[in-house]
Amino acid sequence: MAASKALMASLTHLRPLTCAASVSKSYPMRLVPQPPDLIKWVRKQGGFVHTAVKIAQDESKGLGLMASEEIPTGSDLIVLPHHLPLKFGSLESNNEDELDSVLVNLARHVPEELWAMKLGLKLLQERAKVGSFWWPYVSNLPETFSVPIFFPGQDIKNLQYAPLLHQVNKRCRFLLDFEQECWRALDNLKPDKHPFGGQEVDASALGWAMSAVSSRAFRLYGDKRPDGAHTEIPMMLPLIDMCNHSFNPNARIVQEKDNGTMKMLVKVVADTEIKQDDPLLLNYGFLSNDFFLLDYGFVVPSSPYDCVELKYDSAFLDAASMAAGVFSPSFSAPASWQEQVLCQLNLAGEAPDLKVTLGGREIVDGRLLAALRVLLTSDVEAVQNCDLNTLKSLTAEAPLGIANEVAALRTTIALCVIALGHFPTKIMDDESLLKQGASGSTELAIQFRIQKKSVIIDVMRDLTRRVKLLSSKEKATAES
Repeated sequence: MAASKALMASLTHLRPLTCAASVSKSYPMRLVPQPPDLIKWVRKQGGFVHTAVKIAQDESKGLGLMASEEIPTGSDLIVLPHHLPLKFGSLESNNEDELDSVLVNLARHVPEELWAMKLGLKLLQERAKVGSFWWPYVSNLPETFSVPIFFPGQDIKNLQYAPLLHQVNKRCRFLLDFEQECWRALDNLKPDKHPFGGQEVDASALGWAMSAVSSRAFRLYGDKRPDGAHTEIPMMLPLIDMCNHSFNPNARIVQEKDNGTMKMLVKVVADTEIKQDDPLLLNYGFLSNDFFLLDYGFVVPSSPYDCVELKYDSAFLDAASMAAGVFSPSFSAPASWQEQVLCQLNLAGEAPDLKVTLGGREIVDGRLLAALRVLLTSDVEAVQNCDLNTLKSLTAEAPLGIANEVAALRTTIALCVIALGHFPTKIMDDESLLKQGASGSTELAIQFRIQKKSVIIDVMRDLTRRVKLLSSKEKATAES
């Protein structure tokens, strides 16, 4: 934890390329005080923008796109010709010049899970380039981003959630290491050979670029491969990326070929009728709040897709089952047939995946539920008569009997209680802190941990209701 806070301090105080690497409670400024009109620029470059689409300030989400009048379903809202999206073209071909070659070599040091940094290198190049074609777009980007890599150390601690702390720490370490890689690659390059015009690029600039891409880029179809499948290419879509997020969007992105040039167009199309003064909304994905905060810098309240990550661990299950009053020796010493099922669930054997979740659409991770059901029964035949999907399904009504189901659900409830106890504050404490007023990053951290605790509490309520129903049925069956 101390190492994570030290890394945060490093990123927060480095400011190359006039990069403002802090989280402000107010909406961030653009890179320049009065950037060019983005709508006019898109139209000038051959793109289309519906006459009713305008850029406006949203009270809760900052700058976004809004309808100035009613727009019918199916209308094209924005159309970008093939040359307007900003992408790392050299990664797709072998026709790279010397400047791009430096970027490609640097991009090879970026792990695939941090794909945003690859495109971020191209973005930094365009930001540094005098007379860049994309400057009207780049200049409209935010000067700051509210992602956790730029939180002060105390607000990293305020997240109170180990899986996210691990990811933040991992990204910060990468940025500091990659800063050194960039310095080695760019050392002694002449200005005309330097991809960033001779400007120094350090962890803060790299963090800004990675955050700009992770929060605004879309991974869309590229050209077809010889096998007929499309390549997937990250692209920054000018103007389109100002549509805010909703799980109930009123617009969607489509790709189609231009009938004249046969090159790919990227469109935003109205999926529903959009009323006057309605914001234009896209679905960024059915993601948990870990990803929304880490990549986009916001938290979705009461998200049906949010979940809490746990590690499948026999000692943890032992403690939970004892707390639930259903202790089973099988958690620490499963029988061979139980071990076989655990291997099928990839919770045992070679290279198991021990990450399980609570919450989201499943409510309880199917692999965890199946493991509990199997480990809390001695009926080998009943397990053999069930397929794995049934054992993993919460909607399957007591596949191994009511007593087994009650024991599995009670153990899961106990897991929730233990997980909730790992948070040092209660929801009422967090809500009190929010009422007192907090800075932007502190507020985000508190909102995030409130949502995680709420997920656990919602799971407990759901499972408690199920246990009561099952117990009623069991009692009724016994009486009859």
